[in-house]
Amino acid sequence: MKKSLLLIAFALTAVLFSCKNTEEKTAAQEETPHVLNSEYKMYSGEFIYLADGAVLKGSNFIYGVTLDEMAQELADRVKPAKKEEFDMVPVVVKGIVSKKQDGEEGWEEILTIKEIVNVSDTPAEADIKIEEKKS
Repeated sequence: MKKSLLLIAFALTAVLFSCKNTEEKTAAQEETPHVLNSEYKMYSGEFIYLADGAVLKGSNFIYGVTLDEMAQELADRVKPAKKEEFDMVPVVVKGIVSKKQDGEEGWEEILTIKEIVNVSDTPAEADIKIEEKKS
């Protein structure tokens, strides 16, 4: 009988401690909502946001960007670095790339931003610079 009571006591103790650890972990996760799972891939490239679309251009890719709250937040953070309307600003983001829906216009692959990692303070160098000739 004593062995049964001792076994039940150990089982209850284990259950109580495991529940407490789960609750603490959940509370810690709620305190830091900006820390996302590492399931999102990191993308580094030059970002531009215009009224009708956004693009992230890397060294070997060009993705359309989903126009949502995260894209708007990135556009707001990029704005102080831009000198001209069409300047592209280097950024690092985490997100998910998916194929565009059939029948939709736009880029073949769409990036949905899940986290903004870094935004440069200066715009990227233009690949082609067009100078206006003064007469």
